[in-house]
Amino acid sequence: MGHGHHHHHEDMPQAAGDVPAVLDASIPDSELSPGDVSRRGFLRRAGLLGAAAAAGGALAGAGTAHAHGDDDDHAGFDGYDRHGHGRPLGNGYKWLAGDHHIHTQFSSDGMYRVSDHVRHASAYGLDWMVITDHGSTGHVKIGVDKVNPDIRAARDDYKDVLVFQGLEWNIPAAEHGTVFVHPGANEVAVLKEFENTFDGSVVGAVDPSLVTEALAIAGVKFLGEQVTKRRVQDALFLANHPARNGIDSPHEIRGWRDANPRIAIGFEGAPGHQAAGIAKPTGGGSARGFYGNAPGAASFPGYPLESYRTWGGFDWMTSTVGGLWDSLLAEGKAWWITANSDSHVVYEETAKRPDNTDFNANGYHFDPVYGQPASLTPGDFWPGYYSRTHVGARNFGYAAVMEALRAGRVWVDHGGLISALDVQVRAGGSGVTLGDSLVVRRGQRAELTIRIKLANTPNWANFVPTLARVDVIRGAVTGAVSDKDTFKAPDTKVVKSFEVNKSTGTVAFTYDLGPVDQPFYVRLRGTDGNRTAPGYHGPAVDPAGPAIDVVGDADPWKDLWFYANPIWVYPR
Repeated sequence: MGHGHHHHHEDMPQAAGDVPAVLDASIPDSELSPGDVSRRGFLRRAGLLGAAAAAGGALAGAGTAHAHGDDDDHAGFDGYDRHGHGRPLGNGYKWLAGDHHIHTQFSSDGMYRVSDHVRHASAYGLDWMVITDHGSTGHVKIGVDKVNPDIRAARDDYKDVLVFQGLEWNIPAAEHGTVFVHPGANEVAVLKEFENTFDGSVVGAVDPSLVTEALAIAGVKFLGEQVTKRRVQDALFLANHPARNGIDSPHEIRGWRDANPRIAIGFEGAPGHQAAGIAKPTGGGSARGFYGNAPGAASFPGYPLESYRTWGGFDWMTSTVGGLWDSLLAEGKAWWITANSDSHVVYEETAKRPDNTDFNANGYHFDPVYGQPASLTPGDFWPGYYSRTHVGARNFGYAAVMEALRAGRVWVDHGGLISALDVQVRAGGSGVTLGDSLVVRRGQRAELTIRIKLANTPNWANFVPTLARVDVIRGAVTGAVSDKDTFKAPDTKVVKSFEVNKSTGTVAFTYDLGPVDQPFYVRLRGTDGNRTAPGYHGPAVDPAGPAIDVVGDADPWKDLWFYANPIWVYPR
């Protein structure tokens, strides 16, 4: 921000637990940098140090800046590189687009080579990606090892794309999740040990009684231990398609996050399989995101039937203003959203698996055979073709992407709805961006500034999207909940909507957040305005939110949204 009160210090000693060292009372002041000693003193005087460390909440997970009295000009808003997201914005980060959920021929229901995905991801503008083949008894024996040379080759062949190795974890007693690690000598060994020990499918094949919620918590803690022991430089976990089958209960999500907030950082705000809802005869006529399910025996009984559908392509937990995501943010918990392809087989594909492939025998499929008639039934897009997760990284590197994801400097979009986004909350002369917390003098006024570079080139469906409206969503931070299965934030609602009355260039909006007397957070979303309806909690909360998607008729290109992660504001 250029105000001398920056955050997320890369050289900060890290605490042994899940909070930054500046918040860990076991680390003496003498071991901190002068800047962090000052920050610790400020937090201590403000009465925030103990509460933030104990909660592991927004102040612990996202860092803070504090507002002072002088006033600086807003930083500049620069353009982007050939991908539309590489050059720094005014906040000084490189905004890199990526996808953390991608399947190859080493998944039983996948088809493509690693190189196929990386080549397409590069062409469609991605800077980073994670290969996440399904955890299984076959994959743990064969896939983890055999896919690694292909990933390493792709790293050499495509210098413009960061290629992580991970897997799609069958979360014990729950849904799926992305697990991935920083590249290094032990990436295969750690992923194999994790899959053998904690994957619900693998463990269930040995003893189904061991597949419990406790095993999932142990898996998250194991990943943290591998980082602490320096077996891998870093590791992250994000829950995938959390509302698809209703089996990720609120208390499980809270449990994963609380087990280690530096490892369990969020969930898919929007699932993959976005082409699945295209109506017949031009598409498969299924449910967008393959969210066409109903409650089952393992489903959390509190979820309504509406939760089993996407809303404007987004998961119900994210799309509902005042819903489950907001209930976590209202606790002050750092919990982020992403969007990705979940690419297995793409819409309009002209390839197929060869007839002689035998995944069960080999642990992978033989290379695809091209030159087939185009298939309209697959529900997926190539990475970068439709869904993008933009992270504000310090540089182009693996560690920087993981740090940005953990910090919550993330916004997501569908269909290239916008080209760039710069969001800040400011007070006095200080400001913070996505994922951060701003601490201000009690009663001081805060201001939300939004700058958006509108879409200026056709997307991959060959039209230039038009942003119609931007919504500001605000919620009170009320602290920890006694009922871990709550999924409501009754104090969260849409407080302002900005109409966008131009189709090219840059738009800027300012919203007065008023005097800061109580802690709160704000987050943004935007829409092309094609399909809107009152939100799940009614028009008083969300007058024009995303509409529930119709099974069999949900063209993703006619219903585009972007969402941004929150910013917290705390009075001192």
